[in-house]
This record gives sequence, structure tokens and C-alpha cells, in this order.
Amino acid sequence: MPPDDLPPAADLDRCGAAYLASEGNEAVLAEELARRGARIAAWHGRLALSPDPPVQALWALDCWTAPELVEVPSIGTAVAALRDRQRNWSLEPVGFHRRSALIAERLPPVKAAPLKFPMAAPAAPLGAWTLLAPDRLLLSTTKTSPFPNGIARFIEDRVGPPSRAYLKLWEACARLGVWPQPGETCLDLGATPGGWTWAIASLGAGVTAVDRAPLDPTVAAMPGVTFRRESAFGLDPANEPAVDWLFSDVIAYPERLLVLVQRWILAGKAARIVCTIKFQDPTDHDAADAFAAIPGGRVLHLSHNKHELTFLWCR
Repeated sequence: MPPDDLPPAADLDRCGAAYLASEGNEAVLAEELARRGARIAAWHGRLALSPDPPVQALWALDCWTAPELVEVPSIGTAVAALRDRQRNWSLEPVGFHRRSALIAERLPPVKAAPLKFPMAAPAAPLGAWTLLAPDRLLLSTTKTSPFPNGIARFIEDRVGPPSRAYLKLWEACARLGVWPQPGETCLDLGATPGGWTWAIASLGAGVTAVDRAPLDPTVAAMPGVTFRRESAFGLDPANEPAVDWLFSDVIAYPERLLVLVQRWILAGKAARIVCTIKFQDPTDHDAADAFAAIPGGRVLHLSHNKHELTFLWCR
């Protein structure tokens, strides 16, 4: 739910954009939008409605970029409004659940089965909708996340990996549409206990895991895994062999991680980079924007991130 000092649900004359916050990050998203001059007119659940045009929102789980407010006196009117615009829709339920369910039942089904990784994110056009009142529909034919409600669901492995951190790597690669291949070389910084190393090695790629603490023994014994007991920040990219992928889920202040990433990019030693940017309170929005400004990169708030963002970069 939105923080107490943010606007409550309200009746709107127009909506320029809608931003979906992940649970617990509503205030962080509100801070970012305020920095970018995007006003929040109302919150409906975790959905922030703005009268202003869409802006870059790194902390949004999803952004509805073409919202329309439509008066729908009946369920049939709501169904027609959606079906007349396109086929595929996802419901973000913020209230009026029974009426929303009756509308959803009359829309074409959207496959939302968990992905079996490796698999790219869905590419089919997907819109989003919700009911702000029994007779008022908010819809958007376009949105920034390819997943319903911004949530990437996978068929999980509950036996092999030492932690659930691997889901962040899976989601990041699904959003990129590419992942490590057999014969490719990878470097995993801050690897312990080894969730990301496990995910990389499971794909058949070679991976060098770097950490000052030992890997989980099961991960360390996997084919293709090499372990270096060093600090991720002590490596000099100029003295390291080039890799196809640089991964990092290391715990570090954002500004320190930014310097590390910039060094690897400047050295030209990584073809692709995937790293988690971890934040403390207060959130360092300047550092997040600095990552987003790196040419060739983008910053996303993945559904498996907590108070984190993910940086993706391709040479």
C-alpha cells in the first residue's frame, strides 16, 4: 500500500501515465517521480496515477504508457472497450474484484504459465487494465514490462541452487533475450554462496566465481566452475582475460559498484554485463541515474529485486 503521506485514491479527469510499484517500494517510486517532475494524482493499490506524460521510472515494476479512462456502465461495455482495442490484456486488481473477474472471464485468455528457463520474455503485445470504480475503467494498450503485472514467474529449481538469488539472473537474461551459452566465458563477482554461479554453470557456460568467502561445495564441484578467493573490487580489468559475460550480485554501495562497472566497460573486457545495484536508506537516486546514463545500458526494477535495481549492458 502507498505510504500515509501520499495521495489516496481519487477521481481523475485524465491520466497521462500509471506506474506500478513493487510491494514495499511505493515511497521510493514516489521519490523518483517527484525528482522527474511527474505528479502523482492518486494511488490505487500500488498503482500511482499521474496526469503528466510518461517519464523514465527506474523503480516502476511496470509503466502504463498510453492510459485511457473509459466510462463503462456495464460489464459488457468494459469487455467491448478492451476487445475493440487489442487481444491481450492483464488485469491489475486494485478493487471491485468480483466485477473485475467477470470482465476478465470474457476476455481472450493470456498464457501466463511459468517460464521454463532458458526462455526469452514474451514478445506479444500486452495491455493492462483495472477498475477505478464499478463504472470506470483505466486501460493502457502499451506498457513497459512484457509480463502480466510486471511479474516474471519461472518453474523454479528448489533442489540445485543454494539460494533463490538465481531468479534475478534468470529474469534479467529473459528480459535481454539472451543468456550464457556453452563455450562462453563468464565472471561472477561476489559469487558466494553461488546462486548465480549455479545458474550460469547449469547453462553449460564456463564461469569463474570470485569472492572472499568460499562457494557452496555443491556449486564449486559443478563442471565448468573455477573459484578465485579474492575481492571483486581488487581485480584490475586491464590484467584480466576478456569474458563474454560479467555478472555481479555483490553487496556494495551503488557508487562503488558504478566505478567497478565503468572500469570494466572502459577496459573493453566484457561483452555483456548484468549486475544488481543494492540500495540502503535513503535511496541513492543519483547513482541509479548514473547507471542509466551509461551508453548501451539500461536499468530495470525486476520483479525478483527487493530494494534493488538491475543494470543490463551490451557492447
